[in-house]
Amino acid sequence: MKLSKTLIASSVAAVMAAGVMAPAQAEVEVGASVGVASTYLWRGADLGSGTPAVSGDLNVSAAGFYAGIWGSSGDTGAGTEYDLYAGYGGSVGDFSYDLSVWSYNYPTGAGYTDDNETDFTDWTDAVVSLGYGPMSFAAYIPVGKDNSSGDYMYYTLGADIGAFSLLVGMHSDDVGGGGAVGQCAPEDAGEACSPVHLNVSYAYNDNLSFTVSQFIADESDDDDMKFVVSYTLPLGE
Repeated sequence: MKLSKTLIASSVAAVMAAGVMAPAQAEVEVGASVGVASTYLWRGADLGSGTPAVSGDLNVSAAGFYAGIWGSSGDTGAGTEYDLYAGYGGSVGDFSYDLSVWSYNYPTGAGYTDDNETDFTDWTDAVVSLGYGPMSFAAYIPVGKDNSSGDYMYYTLGADIGAFSLLVGMHSDDVGGGGAVGQCAPEDAGEACSPVHLNVSYAYNDNLSFTVSQFIADESDDDDMKFVVSYTLPLGE
């Protein structure tokens, strides 16, 4: 999931400044892609309610630093979405690391705010990712003005096995009563619960992939298995 429009220009300027300040031998790379998926799957939840979602990404990177913008049409509860992100990543042997900040914005504002508006930093996560060989771990830490209250966090453990990938995601125990993702049973309203989901994905090729997702924690009332087909096309290659 998912920065005020007035700050997009300054974000891009900061990225370009990073490229200028990088060592002369560092190459600035620009990438872009468009994609379509049969629904918007987010942290095990079907935010698209089975409606196809179109998305796009534009990013720039240099010397391990990167920044970009991602947008999607697929969140039927909150309307269209665009995210601005920036981070730094690298590797040492088989060990990899990545630190980034993601800010989620909803121009139509429906569903996630009281006044039907979202502003820069309202919904923001700091993301810490570590990997070793085919294994990976990530922690999503809410730091925004609207999503940093309470104890909610999201964690993932992942593994790549050839063309297959496995991901276990866990929502921490402050999702009670349907909060961030609405996965707690009604009788658990106001109580702690920690829904866990499992994603199994298969990459047919570099563009086409298939994902099956299922909540597996007893506290979750979402028993439906989701099946998502997605196709991504890099641009400019």
